[in-house]
Amino acid sequence: MAKSKKKQDGQQVYKAPRNIGKPESENPKWLLPTAITLLCLGPAWIVVYYITKAQWPLPIGDLNLLVGFVFMGAAMLLLTRWK
Repeated sequence: MAKSKKKQDGQQVYKAPRNIGKPESENPKWLLPTAITLLCLGPAWIVVYYITKAQWPLPIGDLNLLVGFVFMGAAMLLLTRWK
């Protein structure tokens, strides 16, 4: 005959920790303002480059596009750390 799987005397019942899925710490105060600044600076850099017909912001030619995309990529990397 099958035995019951009830808790016997002296056995401990497993209880899951209550803090599962909660972040351990808060975000650094500089994270979100820096990410937002970079997200705004990247497209602004590219727009200035196109409006001034490649004369501004730096005289490095088409590498200005790369600089703008690096700013936006850095912002995305920072946002992956946002909790």
